[in-house]
Amino acid sequence: MKEHASRLFADDFVFLEAPRWHSGRLWVPDVFDSILYALDADGRRSVVHAGLPPRPNSIGFLPDGTLIVVSSVSKQLLKLVGGKLQLHADLSGHAAGDLNDFVIDGSGRIYSGNFGYDLFGGAPLASTNIHRVEADGTVSVAAGGLEFPNGAVITGDGRTLVVAETWAGRLTAFDRDAAGHLSNPRTYADLGKRQPDGICVDAEDGIWVSSFSTGEVIRVFEGGRITDRIAFRGSAVACQLGGEDGHTLFCTTYDGTIADQQQRLRRGAIHTVRVDVPRAPAVPR
Repeated sequence: MKEHASRLFADDFVFLEAPRWHSGRLWVPDVFDSILYALDADGRRSVVHAGLPPRPNSIGFLPDGTLIVVSSVSKQLLKLVGGKLQLHADLSGHAAGDLNDFVIDGSGRIYSGNFGYDLFGGAPLASTNIHRVEADGTVSVAAGGLEFPNGAVITGDGRTLVVAETWAGRLTAFDRDAAGHLSNPRTYADLGKRQPDGICVDAEDGIWVSSFSTGEVIRVFEGGRITDRIAFRGSAVACQLGGEDGHTLFCTTYDGTIADQQQRLRRGAIHTVRVDVPRAPAVPR
C-alpha cells in the first residue's frame, strides 16, 4: 500500500463537504456557514453564494453546467440560476431523513441519499432509500435498505453505481441499466471500522474514500483491496480529483468534534495530494 503526504491547500473554513472540480476551479459548500466557495488552482477563494439553505451537504453540476445544491433540512434539490436558488426537485414527501450526498449521471439524472432518521434529534438509526430524480424533477425510489447512504459515484462505463454506507462501514454497488434503474445490490468493499463519507472515482475505477472515523483517505477496489492511503489529523470528510491534469486529489478535513462543527469553530481545511491515476472521464448517459 502506498502512503502519501498531503499539503495544505486552504484553511479557515467551518466544515466543507462535497468538493467538486468544475471549469478550472474547486467548488465546495461550507455546511455550517451556508456559503458556497470556488477556489482557483492556487487556493485563492471567492464566494459564489453566501445564502445557501441550512446544512447544504452536497453540490453537483448538471450536464449543461447548472449547479445543484442540496437543501438538506427542507429535503429539496435547488439549482442556481442567475445568482438565485430555484427548486429543482422536492423530496420532502419521499425522504425519511435529511438529504445527504448525491451523484449526477450524463443525462442529468440524480441519485440522492438521505439520513433515514432524525440524526440530530437523537432518533434510533434506521435504514433508508436512495431516490432517483429525473431531469424533469420526477422522484422515485432507486434502491432501499441502506444505512446512511452518503457519497456516491458512477463507474467509467456508467453501468455501476457505488454508494458509501457510513454507519455500516462499507461501499455498496448496484448494477445500473440504460434507463437508470438500479439492481443487484452487493458489497463492493467491507471497510471494517472505517466510516466512509465522501468518495470519488478515478480513470481506473479506483474509488478514493474519505473515512470520517479514522481520519484517512484510501483508494480501494472491488473486493476491498486498498492501494493508497493518506492520513490526516482529525476527520477526513470528502475528496475529489481535479486540477488541470486531473491528478490532484483534494481532501476536505475537520480537526474537531461534531459539537465544534455545530458551534461553527473554523477548523475545516482542504489538503491536496498528487496521485498517479487521474480523475475519471465524464459520466456517460
